[in-house]
Amino acid sequence: MATLILVRHGRSTANTAGLLAGWTPGVALDERGAEQAAALPGRLAGVPLAAAVTSPLQRCRETLAPLLAARPELELHTDERIGECHYGDWSGRKLSELSEEPLMKIVQQHPSAAAFPGGESMRAMQARAVDAVRDWNARIEESDGTDAAFLMCSHGDIIKSLVADALGMHLDLFQRIHVDPCSVTAIRYTPTRPFVFRLGDTGDFGSLVRRPAAPEPVASDKDAEDSGNAVVGGGAGAA
Repeated sequence: MATLILVRHGRSTANTAGLLAGWTPGVALDERGAEQAAALPGRLAGVPLAAAVTSPLQRCRETLAPLLAARPELELHTDERIGECHYGDWSGRKLSELSEEPLMKIVQQHPSAAAFPGGESMRAMQARAVDAVRDWNARIEESDGTDAAFLMCSHGDIIKSLVADALGMHLDLFQRIHVDPCSVTAIRYTPTRPFVFRLGDTGDFGSLVRRPAAPEPVASDKDAEDSGNAVVGGGAGAA
C-alpha cells in the first residue's frame, strides 16, 4: 500500500507559551515555526506526493502553505479525523498547572483509560486517526498505485498514536514516543504490516542537546523528561 509522510505542524505560539492548545482557535505558528514550515519544501523536494491531507487547525494549514506554494499542482484535503485531540476543559490551560491534575497520571501511565473532561478519550483519538489513515491509504492506492506517497499534517499526540499503531504497540506505551515540531515520520503500509522508516526526523540533532530548564511558569520539554513524563500535545521541541 501507500507510503504515509506524517508532518507535525511547526512550533506554535501555544507551544512556546506552555499551553495545551487543543482545538482553541487562533493558535498560529510562531517565528521559529514559520521558519520550519519554510524549510519543509526543500526537505521533501525528492519525494513525489500524490496528495496532502491536513488537520483543519490553523497551525497545520500554515505549516503546509510553503509546500503548497512550491507545488501548486498538489491537491490539499482537510480531514477532521487527524485534528488535535479534543482536550475539552483542559484546552488553553497551562501545562504546568495541568501537571498537578490527578488525571495527568492516567494520561502519562495508562492513556487508554484517559478521557478528558468535556472532551474525548485517548482511545477515541487514536481510533479516528487510524481510520483516517486506512481510508486515505486505500484512496491513494486506488488513484495513484501502491508505490505512491501522500502527506498528512497533524499534531503530536495524533502522530504518536499512529506510530504506536504501526509498531503494534499498546496505546499505554505511546507516551514513550516523541515527535518534534515540523518533524517528518514515514510509514509504509503493506497488506500484512506497516514499516516505520522515519520517526520524528527534523534533519538535525538539536533536540538531543540538554538545555537549561525553562523558568516558571512555562514547563519545558526538558522539565517533562526529567520528571519521566511526556509533554501532552507534543511540546515545543529544540530552541
